[in-house]
Amino acid sequence: MPVPVPPSSTAPVDAAAPAGPPSELLDAGERMSPVELREHQLTALRWTLRHAYDNVELYRRKFDAAGVTPDDCRSLDDLARYPFTTKADLRSCYPFGMFAVPMDQVRRIHASSGTTGQPTVVGYTEDDLNMWADVVARSIRAAGGRPGHKVHISYGYGLFTGGLGAHYGAERAGCTVIPASGGMTARQVQIIQDFRPEIIMVTPSYMLTLLDEFERQGIDPRSTSLRVGIFGAEPWTEAMRQEIEERLDIDAVDIYGLSEVIGPGVAQECVETKDGLHIWEDYFYPEIVDPVTDALLPQGENGETGELVFTSLTKQALPIIRYRTRDLTRLLPGTARPSFRRMEKITGRCDDMIILRGVNVFPTQIEEIVLRTPAVAPHFQLRLTRSGRLDRMAVEVEARPDASSGEREAAAAAIARGVKDGVGITVEVAVVDPETLERSVGKIRRVVDLREK
Repeated sequence: MPVPVPPSSTAPVDAAAPAGPPSELLDAGERMSPVELREHQLTALRWTLRHAYDNVELYRRKFDAAGVTPDDCRSLDDLARYPFTTKADLRSCYPFGMFAVPMDQVRRIHASSGTTGQPTVVGYTEDDLNMWADVVARSIRAAGGRPGHKVHISYGYGLFTGGLGAHYGAERAGCTVIPASGGMTARQVQIIQDFRPEIIMVTPSYMLTLLDEFERQGIDPRSTSLRVGIFGAEPWTEAMRQEIEERLDIDAVDIYGLSEVIGPGVAQECVETKDGLHIWEDYFYPEIVDPVTDALLPQGENGETGELVFTSLTKQALPIIRYRTRDLTRLLPGTARPSFRRMEKITGRCDDMIILRGVNVFPTQIEEIVLRTPAVAPHFQLRLTRSGRLDRMAVEVEARPDASSGEREAAAAAIARGVKDGVGITVEVAVVDPETLERSVGKIRRVVDLREK
């Protein structure tokens, strides 16, 4: 059975739609009308369900246990009848038990870091890799990238999907790739100065580290050639966007993805609106569910925040059905790409939520307070301890290099007050010396849990 592909739509672009790019910058998938998109999604969904059921033992068992078959999907609403897939499912099939094609059709293997358990392994056929390059290229165009732009990629290369996913997508978009990877921060600053890229793709936390290095070397970051930053692989706030844009004089936009679904390129924020990430729904079908009850949640302008769930529509090597991302967001109507729904910036993860003395706390809440506090840098860490039966949280945040001792004391008091007023908990705050906290070339470790299990 051939993989369904998005139709080559000739549907006109709605002149009344919100601000978007010139029509010649949109590919065939982006030009689809809502009716064309839904027809494609249903055809592709039915193919995916059949492909997974026939070729992956885990899906066959889960479908049978739920009392559904691929033929029971007659509308997009029927997807809710099918069972979820979790990271634990992928780990139980380690390494290749989730693959739906023979190994001689697999052209590449990626895997998660495995720092919190057995790695999750994903495979790609040649068609999968081409699709992945296409959606990342689309994402780069939506961010403002154009053929001929140089793209400095500071995502890590290797089993992590970030580096290679961005790399081949940038080439597909007609850009020139600078494969810097992660680490060697001083050298990266030198490369940016010498090679003069227009675009950087990196985690937002490492961008802040690069900004600190520019300033340490006496270079004004606003003087660089960079004009667009495409940031992903970890949650980041509007306050962090503002900090990066002001210090670097660029457009900072969000990219979303995860290896189990494809890698970077599942959704992208459009530079014209910066109002959330448009999901490339011709390849990935989203749902929002209550993370506790599993029930589908309402969508639209008044939609509820819940856990993001994805089903792949065209993947061959590793089809994924109703994958629970653990990311918290909500779905909204499209704007710059009106046929595709938007997801709000990820505010946190179900498994990142800290329950402290009965209060739900997300690291992004603390980040917003740190970013608006003078004299401290945007580098912080939350340390959880337990005294008797009482859980405690301390916030360690780095001072700016020029901060006086009095400014440090005032900053610590302001952060403690902001957390008490805004989050509702009492915390201890320590303002430590610059470059004291552990840096990461990828996802920053925001929480250190030292409580006895």
